[in-house]
Amino acid sequence: MTEGDIVRKRSRVASKYWKLTGAALLSLALATPLSASTAAAEAPATQTRAAQAGELQDQGAAAGPAVDRGLEYLVSDYQTRTPTKYTADSWKPFAKALTAAAGVADDTSATTSEVAAAKTALMTSAAGLKAADEGTFQTITNNTFWNDTSGNPIYSQGGGVFKFGDTYYWYGVHYTGAELYRANPTRKYDGNVSFVSIPVYSSKDLVKWKFENRVATRSTGVGSGANLGGAGWVGRLGVSYNENTGKYVLAVQMWHTGRGGHGVLLLQGDSPTDTFDYGYFQTQITNSPTTGTGDQTVFTDDNGKDYLIFSNREGRSRGFVAKFRESDSLRIEPGVEIRRGAGREGNAMFKLDGKYYHAASDLHGWNTSVNYVNESTSSNVQGSYSSEYVLAGTEMDYSHVTQTGFFVTVKGTKQNTVIYAGDRWADFAWNGIGYNQWVPITKTGTRPQFHSVSQWQFNATTGEWRVGPANNYILNPDIQADRIIVSSVRGWRNLAGSVTNVNGGVNGSRFALQVSNSGGVEQRIESVPAGTYTLSLHARGSAGQVVITGANGSQRTLGIPSSSGWAKRELTGIELPGGAATVTVRASGSGGVTVDQLSLVKTSAGTPAPAGRYEAETAPAQCRGTIDSNQAGYSGSGFCNGDSAVGAFAEFTVNSETPRTATLGIRFAHGGTTGARPANLVVNGATAGALSFESTGAWTTWTTKTVTVSLNAGSNTIRLDPTSAAGLPNVDYLDVGAAAG
Repeated sequence: MTEGDIVRKRSRVASKYWKLTGAALLSLALATPLSASTAAAEAPATQTRAAQAGELQDQGAAAGPAVDRGLEYLVSDYQTRTPTKYTADSWKPFAKALTAAAGVADDTSATTSEVAAAKTALMTSAAGLKAADEGTFQTITNNTFWNDTSGNPIYSQGGGVFKFGDTYYWYGVHYTGAELYRANPTRKYDGNVSFVSIPVYSSKDLVKWKFENRVATRSTGVGSGANLGGAGWVGRLGVSYNENTGKYVLAVQMWHTGRGGHGVLLLQGDSPTDTFDYGYFQTQITNSPTTGTGDQTVFTDDNGKDYLIFSNREGRSRGFVAKFRESDSLRIEPGVEIRRGAGREGNAMFKLDGKYYHAASDLHGWNTSVNYVNESTSSNVQGSYSSEYVLAGTEMDYSHVTQTGFFVTVKGTKQNTVIYAGDRWADFAWNGIGYNQWVPITKTGTRPQFHSVSQWQFNATTGEWRVGPANNYILNPDIQADRIIVSSVRGWRNLAGSVTNVNGGVNGSRFALQVSNSGGVEQRIESVPAGTYTLSLHARGSAGQVVITGANGSQRTLGIPSSSGWAKRELTGIELPGGAATVTVRASGSGGVTVDQLSLVKTSAGTPAPAGRYEAETAPAQCRGTIDSNQAGYSGSGFCNGDSAVGAFAEFTVNSETPRTATLGIRFAHGGTTGARPANLVVNGATAGALSFESTGAWTTWTTKTVTVSLNAGSNTIRLDPTSAAGLPNVDYLDVGAAAG
């Protein structure tokens, strides 16, 4: 059933909802008091009361009862859920809310407040549904143009992903330049930011996206007889749900000379995929020194409160957090300043382990940059924040060649994961393939860590992620991060001779890397898993060579013969141990060798694990924390970096053919300086002893602690349970030795 069908089916309700005359609606709206600070923010000082009345009248549905197009649509959608796919405990309240919502949807005498309450209860219970299984890993591949489930291009810039009920919804702007650049990504398309629409896509796994609707188009009204087609700029948006009205409110920047210039446009719909209508246009947010906003996103806190994260429009030197008005979300309340300093854009926020993080990029025309972070120093999103620091992991390739876009927090059954959604479109300025680059963020020590991966796999049910099989471990491999000609290329350290990026990369890309006069550059990759790799690149010009060095000092060399045109060069069968690796590019003489599209991809699993070894990062092992690979020397594909808290754990499932006594070897690293980390050894639910994990001197220094335990025949659980707030050390694997004694 489409929403259009529902509107026609519910037309019998319209007569009830429209008994109030336009004058009565206006009178009701004007009778609602506004605080002095909010009222001052809503309209220029010269605006008369009569003009304010006209503004409120423009709101239509916002001022009084209206036909709700969403509840019956949502009921119809949620009736497709199957009980066997969810746990019984989570299904029971959902089924109850669904039945109640269906009754309200069919009740022609239901009031708007009853509809809103039913909708809110339904969405809340749907959000609480828990899958009966552990889900599956789905692959996210960056550096490519994405399509929806029908095979059509996804056009979505400057938006956000929001979870309503049990479904994720992705909103963004479709610009004309997106089509041009996708069709021919071998030139710049500066200035092609004419607004087309705001599409919405839906997904259950954050990987497969279904196109749902265009919630706003050029014909969408924006008050006073104007429409979005007449706007000079539309962009940077987010969506919130208002529990009091049952409306979904979209906040987007708009510059429209027919509506007073710059401001925040608020549209509203009855469902996440509805066609949204005009709600309000707010030109000034109290406490901001300018009209409108510099950049903005919408952040919803754990308690359901919604906030606009933004900077002032001119200079963008100040960052603000402003609350949406709780009664209807159609006003932005006074902003609270949380940062001041250098100009920043791409303002966005995420929450991790109880802390709020405000992130933004350099202010230089949508160019890529590191991410700058201010973290909260209190439990209040509008409280105090730290001074600015660079988000670790964004330095080597300028945040995977992106600018800050938005963040998605996934609360999984095993762990919480934050997804960084970077914008690469940069006004379609010839800076690489693909507009949307998504990577995971985890906590390393006391600060968040950005993982620049070209391919990764994510399980939206458990919240777990892992590096994808086709991930390229070289950062800034296409030499696109700098965007201008430089003598020191981002992510590559100069060794000697002459180094620069040059115009004209392979396959029509914008830049390539050139070394000459016996020069060279190198990139140290912090960590690669043990295995067999293939090194490839494209080269032209004079002769040169590329050397790959493993953590154990082993080297393989790829010779590059001279070539007048681009030629692909490849070296296969490179055996690398787990740990750091270094890629070095050198010119053989005074001539210049030019390289582009460098790639180091793992092609095999490497040396099989010994019998009886259980890796901490591999199921059925469980890690209450994150699976990381940023400290060299580990085995397998990573290690368990447990949460710094009592109750965090690493748990292994061990099989034994017979009851026996076994020797366990726990490989760990502890580079902290606060002393040993104590933990209980829990076997099959009972504490078998106490362990102390002493400092190993560095996080890259691994050692093994042995202990003897009794195992049952069949499946056994072995858990390391920290007994201090420091948590566990990094845990690499568990070895189960032969029977002792």
